Amino acid sequence: MYQRILVPLNASATADRGLREAIGLAVDQRATLCLLHIVDTISMASDEASVATFEQTLGRLRRTGEDLLAKARRAAEAAGAKAETKLREVTHETTAGAILDEALKAACDLIVMGTHGRRGVSRLAMGSEAELVVRSSKIPVLLVRYEQP
Repeated sequence: MYQRILVPLNASATADRGLREAIGLAVDQRATLCLLHIVDTISMASDEASVATFEQTLGRLRRTGEDLLAKARRAAEAAGAKAETKLREVTHETTAGAILDEALKAACDLIVMGTHGRRGVSRLAMGSEAELVVRSSKIPVLLVRYEQP
């Protein structure tokens, strides 16, 4: 049923839970995983930071993202799933917007994301990229709730 599954990753236990679910689904469906990590340069920009500091931080974030994607790809392939990786930097858009854009570009027919499942005040205070993706996506989105041990 599904051929290409987008999985946004961010080195959190919540994203790991989504990845595990996506790997199982990809193996079952013989789908390709499109593993995505987003480097948000908007949050790094400030008037106080020097260009050198910005470049150093950006380089570190890129390396961390590449390492995360490589680890996720190895996990997918060890389970028997095909996987592609993409590191994307965003400057003038939201993370949710970048996720939706990548799903479209990669011709994905499903997005699988981990979520905290926050409600009430904590949801309002923290925001939810997953919620923004669900509200705006033209393709199905599977949210996998992370339960803290």
